Amino acid sequence: MLPLSRTIFKAYDIRGIIAKTLDASVAYKIGQAFGQAALAKGDQRVVIGRDGRLSGPELTAALAQGLQAAGVDVIDLGVVATPMVYFGTNVLDTRSGIMVTGSHNPPDYNGFKMVLAGEAIHGVAIQALYHSIVAHDGSASAKPGAYATHDIRAAYLERILGDVKLARPIKIAVDCGNGVAGAFAGDLFRGMGCEVIELFCDVDGNFPNHHPDPAHPENLQDLIRCLAETDAEIGIAFDGDGDRLGVVTKDGQIIYPDRQMMLFAADVLTRHPGAQILYDVKCTRHLAPWISKHGGVPLMYKTGHSLVKAKLRETGAPLGGEMSGHIFFKDRWYGFDDGLYSAARLLEILTREADPSALLNSLPQSDSTPELHLELKEGENVALMDMLRRDAVFPGNEQIITIDGLRVEYADGFGLARSSNTTPVIVMRFEAETPQALARIQGQFKSVILAAKPDAVLPF
Repeated sequence: MLPLSRTIFKAYDIRGIIAKTLDASVAYKIGQAFGQAALAKGDQRVVIGRDGRLSGPELTAALAQGLQAAGVDVIDLGVVATPMVYFGTNVLDTRSGIMVTGSHNPPDYNGFKMVLAGEAIHGVAIQALYHSIVAHDGSASAKPGAYATHDIRAAYLERILGDVKLARPIKIAVDCGNGVAGAFAGDLFRGMGCEVIELFCDVDGNFPNHHPDPAHPENLQDLIRCLAETDAEIGIAFDGDGDRLGVVTKDGQIIYPDRQMMLFAADVLTRHPGAQILYDVKCTRHLAPWISKHGGVPLMYKTGHSLVKAKLRETGAPLGGEMSGHIFFKDRWYGFDDGLYSAARLLEILTREADPSALLNSLPQSDSTPELHLELKEGENVALMDMLRRDAVFPGNEQIITIDGLRVEYADGFGLARSSNTTPVIVMRFEAETPQALARIQGQFKSVILAAKPDAVLPF
């Protein structure tokens, strides 16, 4: 039995390392605290599910027992993608749910993504669970909750198949990286009328082929190779728990989510003219003018899937997206991030074209970097970011945006440095019209970071 570690209570979820900071005893306590919080919000039932990680069965069983000890009824969906738990909170008799998932983290990680009374909890609400566990005397409810299993697969697939229609058949390659999306993606896309080449779609918590994170180019090389060697027209990839989407064109170009958002925004705005479209600070500077050109109102916001979901709810925006691959449709869907549904919507748009890759490759882009990480000690990232926001001086008339870290807008590009909310790193991203401008912007960021922390080992 492990002691409760405050470090696992992150900004958007709870996440730890098996046998070091997370085990069945911790999962039980989290279940009991969450169950009490659900009851306080008027929810008598909580839906749960898990991804394909090896530690999933033990953690999920303990989580269910903790929920029941709080007096809450448990509906266990079994092995599902994270969005299927979110779907459950919309179509079953509950608004609260917990997904046991380590998402894209290494195999020895696991964690919990939570929806409480219809809202993805984050920040203070997650810390409140920690305080609730610390304050609790360990006693159980006089009347324990019931436990039932439920197979939501057919309802989830039918809901998407009833909503999304292809203009023509298409052959696609799908790489699930041995994550849990592999249990559903092939059937979904074949049901839509696609011919599907499946790569690593057998669910394996050891992730033997590559890391299940489509945000990193090295994890898309098998998909790129498959497109080059077969007659598949487009490549789709998912992260470990199926809530994020990666896209590759026939000629091996990676279409990052901020450019995917351009196609989604143009489509959604035909039904919601004048609506706000939400995106995070890591997205391309081409996205805002694109949204405006298509009759929408661009709204830049903080990074974090729970934060974007909350902002979507607050603003009533029909679409939101993050550079990491979380796409949130409130148009024809429920407003939660769902990689499988987003892929279906993308294919709906692409099959209107004779050459889907040409459409994707024609979307505006500049020279840019993927996410770059300055790795630091625990807590150093927050302190360094505070110092940069306070002291950093950039030459010229740049616009400085501080809604999440430091985003500096130049006439010919942008640079971003922000503190990760999940790991002790400063996340950076750069974009510019020319390689020379990219080097100049990176050079300015390098100068201000080294001025604040002379021993920083920068990734550029």
